[in-house]
Amino acid sequence: MGVLTPLRRVSDLVNQVAIVVCVGCILAMLGISFTAFLYKLITGSTLSWTYSLARLFLPWIGFLSMTISLRYGEHVAMTLLVRSLPKVMVQVAAGLCLAVIGLFALLLTWYGWDYFTSATQVYMVSDQIRIPSKVTAIVVPISGVMMLLHLVHGFALLEHFMDEQDVIGELIDTADREHRS
Repeated sequence: MGVLTPLRRVSDLVNQVAIVVCVGCILAMLGISFTAFLYKLITGSTLSWTYSLARLFLPWIGFLSMTISLRYGEHVAMTLLVRSLPKVMVQVAAGLCLAVIGLFALLLTWYGWDYFTSATQVYMVSDQIRIPSKVTAIVVPISGVMMLLHLVHGFALLEHFMDEQDVIGELIDTADREHRS
């Protein structure tokens, strides 16, 4: 258990970095789109490169947000079905769920790395702006590694073990502390 605590801290830190990168990508997309809007408004003509450049951020947003949602337990789950099972079966189902997530993360890393190394195209955003496809392809294995790292949280990633009354109590306590500060 001595190794898990530092790994969980690293997982939390990586998750915070992923959140910042996702927000940065969204802001960059909005900035590019707003620039295109202002340019069209002022000059009456369009910038040909804005749409192509803005869409290059989508893979980063999609894959990194997938790892963020995994870390917070916001993934596809059949909670009602699982909670109706006996406790032993809930633990077995949770173990299987974590194993499937781990297998998916391993495959994402393995095949994502192959995809990254074989990415040779260059995105022609404009005549002057050329971006190698490796810039977007690298997010695939990175997200797989991040998902594997998040697995150190174990059953905490799954909402099968959360008690609604405890969650409601924590939310009430948090709201009380915010008003008193």
